[in-house]
Amino acid sequence: MAATAPAADSTYAVVVDGGRQYRVMEGQELEIDFRHLPAGSEVVFADVLAVRKAGKLTLGKPKVKGAKVNAEVLGLVQGEKIFVQKFRRRKNYRRRTGHRAVSTKVRVSSITA
Repeated sequence: MAATAPAADSTYAVVVDGGRQYRVMEGQELEIDFRHLPAGSEVVFADVLAVRKAGKLTLGKPKVKGAKVNAEVLGLVQGEKIFVQKFRRRKNYRRRTGHRAVSTKVRVSSITA
């Protein structure tokens, strides 16, 4: 998948959460690692690596000082079911278990730099 260049007047930030980096824009919805938060509460991403505002890109060393991204929790979502199978030949041993990862869906409300 090829990355598209943002418009000249767009505002975005690169944040770190759970060991992953996300490029977020205001109004964007994304799934982050599970958190025990009710829908409607707020999540603050303080680890901001880069901010682009009014056509000016600010890079942190390693983080941008005073920058933060606020997001509103929309609710919990479950991922696809993953099946894990164990098998031992000639031993009549077969096990099949499933797992669905739970994540938190958020909508970015503001980017402050």
